[in-house]
Amino acid sequence: MNKYDVTIGIPVYNAEKYIRKTLESALNQTFVNIEFLILDDRGTDNSIGVIEELKQEHPRGKDIRIVSQPKNMGVAQARNRIIDEAQGGYLYFMDSDDVISDNCISLLYSNILEHQAEVVFGSYEKVELFKNDSKPILYQYPNVCLFGDGKLAEFSYRCYGGVQASACNYLVSVDLLRKNNLKFINSRYWEDMVFTFELVTHVSRAVMLSDITYSYLCRDNSLSNYQVRNKIDKSEILNNVSTVDVLKRNTRNLLGKPYLGNRCYNIVMTDFYIICNVLKNKKIITPEISDRELKSFLSHPLRLKEIVSLKGGVAKNLFLYTLSKLPVFAFTHVIKMIGRKKHLL
Repeated sequence: MNKYDVTIGIPVYNAEKYIRKTLESALNQTFVNIEFLILDDRGTDNSIGVIEELKQEHPRGKDIRIVSQPKNMGVAQARNRIIDEAQGGYLYFMDSDDVISDNCISLLYSNILEHQAEVVFGSYEKVELFKNDSKPILYQYPNVCLFGDGKLAEFSYRCYGGVQASACNYLVSVDLLRKNNLKFINSRYWEDMVFTFELVTHVSRAVMLSDITYSYLCRDNSLSNYQVRNKIDKSEILNNVSTVDVLKRNTRNLLGKPYLGNRCYNIVMTDFYIICNVLKNKKIITPEISDRELKSFLSHPLRLKEIVSLKGGVAKNLFLYTLSKLPVFAFTHVIKMIGRKKHLL
């Protein structure tokens, strides 16, 4: 028997400037039975002091639980600890500098009960705080129920970015996570993308909602904001490539699945977008990445005979496979041509 219906899990590391607003948005939920699980990743600022103040002064402070790592271990290990520690039947991750709508958990949980769902996704908005007078960018799902083995995976992989590649803004069964040993890989970059890509293959009952329940507050120091940075370290690019390689290795376990073609295409297109980002920002990446090294970033997880046996998406996967086999000069030329056509370069 779970102590709470829902756990909101928030990894915290040096978030003193933002954590009060974030946690207050969680505490102000209209839904009642929530555990607010704070994972202290041993930062050097007063984040935990701010949380302790809220714990004392807020009417729901008794439901705030702080669990501390023995040392700073990164967001992936923090989220894994949250999965292990959660006392709720369902888990909702938040980042320590974002906010959620007051009815977020109530809306998601009511759909859990109504549809006996294992996971419910809310839609979200991206607010670019570093731009003056920036209007929120809405990312909305259709209102749809996805019942049956592989249905959520088919929906997720149907187009690039079919499901938000984030650990936040969905309510998921804790039992499902633990039963399938779903954990975040120990990477500083894109660990949530890998987690969500794998999660969808284990879900047989899912609901997507068009309601905006999460506000992703994008600041000028965000690691993902290439466009506002004057320096990008090569190691960041290499870490991103290594993270995508994890998805490629896991893909071989899904041979024969009807959604495999689209999954492969999305994964290799992630390589393509990384390469376009490198070409676009070549002058600010240090040390320099050569064209030969750039070509090595793009590879297909399947063999040629496996690609032609796919149940869908054969042509587009064959194209990417062929592209990966081109000589360096031809490869770079084709990438630039496609990148310009897609307005990426």
